[in-house]
Amino acid sequence: MARLSDAEIEERLGQLDGWRRSGDAIVKEFDNGDFKGSVDFVNRITPAAEEMNHHPDLAISWSKVTVSLSTHSQGGITENDFELASRIDLLA
Repeated sequence: MARLSDAEIEERLGQLDGWRRSGDAIVKEFDNGDFKGSVDFVNRITPAAEEMNHHPDLAISWSKVTVSLSTHSQGGITENDFELASRIDLLA
């Protein structure tokens, strides 16, 4: 899967709510109310990530989970990142 151009990334970000670009990744912070809610959210993400064989970088800070998506094997952002971002939004 090829890396997306800057223009393609900006266009796709415009179709997602709350996601932003951070270097070679797209990032979003999710507030889950408390630590248990954050862990539950991560557990909901796991099946989608496994199904796609595309695994996000996750950071849990009590009620917040920061999700960072990048296709490391391609050295940047690909269509897979946006597909998983869309799936994660549906699970939030």
